[in-house]
Amino acid sequence: MRPPRITILYEGDDLIVIDKPAGLPSIAAEGSRAANALSLVTQAIRARNPKGRAAVVHRLDRDTSGVMVFVANARAKAELMADWNELVLCRRYVALVEGVLPDDEGFMDDWLIERSIGRVSVGKQGDKCAQGPAQRALSRYRVLKRGPLFSLVELELDTGRKHQIRAQLASRGCPVAGDERYGSRRDPAGRLCLHASLLELKRRPEAEARRFESPVPQAFYDALRSAEPNAPRGVARSDSGGWPAAGHKPGRGASRSASQGGGKGASRAQAERGPSRRDEAPRGKGKTPPKNSLSRAPGAASRGPRKSSSR
Repeated sequence: MRPPRITILYEGDDLIVIDKPAGLPSIAAEGSRAANALSLVTQAIRARNPKGRAAVVHRLDRDTSGVMVFVANARAKAELMADWNELVLCRRYVALVEGVLPDDEGFMDDWLIERSIGRVSVGKQGDKCAQGPAQRALSRYRVLKRGPLFSLVELELDTGRKHQIRAQLASRGCPVAGDERYGSRRDPAGRLCLHASLLELKRRPEAEARRFESPVPQAFYDALRSAEPNAPRGVARSDSGGWPAAGHKPGRGASRSASQGGGKGASRAQAERGPSRRDEAPRGKGKTPPKNSLSRAPGAASRGPRKSSSR
């Protein structure tokens, strides 16, 4: 069995940004010695500093792929986590979902509660259970493409609740493909079809923002084109355009409607495009990590400075 691999997208300013594959846990489960993203990033740091160790500042579900951020020391972790909601400017995901969302774009404003361990559901404000009170979850979505069985949806988060995207989409009858836990009936890619495609953040409030991106897995597009004899009839293609204007996006914690249509005048060519790509983030340069654990993103033009992980 081949060991898991991660790709380092960026190293510098005490940050390490990776492209995590689906199926790799962010951290080890209690009592487990299985490979995980944290241990693999720590291996990369220790190739330069034997006493170094990575630290997690946010997590992705095991079966979610894409952009994930680590830091190289405790001071950087404390600084980021103390002001995480202000330093993170954009969290964008792409999901392949079953069925058809009611609008080409809209807002999802829900109260999520974990009534059973490992499964979150939509509740009401004031709900409480053994795992804690219901928490408000704010997301906005845009349908990128529609197929016979699935829709490709881009989402931006204003809150980062456990299983937020999975629970919110499932509550609207459009579970993420491959997500049996939340009611998916099809598994077109052999994995949970949820991908963290973009993260934009500042290292410090006064610093310039950096944008890190990971391409949408080709398996999502392949599944989108698939059709079966029992495929739903009458599914129209999306005519969605860009995101709603900045003035229409509520601030953090502001009230939002459950959905809001838009983008009806966009061209068919726009609807057929995949997620937009922007300039890639700067990438690190230096020693190649152990072949059994990490690989570097190809074609890097420049990288940030590398710093010792010990303080």
